[in-house]
Amino acid sequence: MKKLFSQDGTAIAFDQVGKGLAIILVLGAFNDHASGVPLAERLSEHFTVFNYDRRARGASGDASTYAIEREIEDIAALIHEAGGSASVFGYSSGALLALMAAESGLPITKLVLYEPPFLVKQGLAGRAREVVPQLIDLLSTGNRGAAVELYQTALVGIPAEIVAQLRDAPFRPALEAITQSLVYDATIIGKMDLLAQRLDSISIPTLLVSGEASPTMLSDAAQAITDALPHAQHRSLPGQTHDINASILAPVMETFLIDILQERT
Repeated sequence: MKKLFSQDGTAIAFDQVGKGLAIILVLGAFNDHASGVPLAERLSEHFTVFNYDRRARGASGDASTYAIEREIEDIAALIHEAGGSASVFGYSSGALLALMAAESGLPITKLVLYEPPFLVKQGLAGRAREVVPQLIDLLSTGNRGAAVELYQTALVGIPAEIVAQLRDAPFRPALEAITQSLVYDATIIGKMDLLAQRLDSISIPTLLVSGEASPTMLSDAAQAITDALPHAQHRSLPGQTHDINASILAPVMETFLIDILQERT
């Protein structure tokens, strides 16, 4: 992987594939760049794709203190690396971060957002603010497993009995390895009620995507953002869940992004 340095000096690792206009993949909780590889490979036929490890994940570094602004600066550094402007894809809590980056004024040309957990009316922001100090306490004592399970139950909404069954899953060590980043995603979710007040200021053409097989509340969340943004549309994908299926999602993204390009030429 390549590396660049964000404004605060943190090293951000990324893969760059393909040729064409740039798109940056911003993934959600429990994901490092590996989760974005299938989508990056599919999009690389038409775009230059920057698939990075968010701070405190994978090969990227971290700082002693966290603020959402630092993650926005990470995206800004990638946009600079891409030539000064880029489209941005955001997945789950990464979609909320992408919206925050757009609201901050970064030179983002287009947004594609897959199932952001924009559950303001359901009180998710308040729960996230309560979870942040609990996660910090657990991590301070090295209890990474409990931190994973707290996030899964309190913020993802996985039933406790299912979470217990997943303790011995082969992917569990990978989740525990990036538990510090869960504090960051919870912080982002905890600010989405403030983001909700600013959505109408984001004039970037945006595609909201949800899966028909996902919980209805995620489709409703995507529609709520669509209704609030000045230039947005919502596409529901038959048979799809919250997991990214690159073979289904990539053509939808390409159609939206290329159509937007044609409108501007």
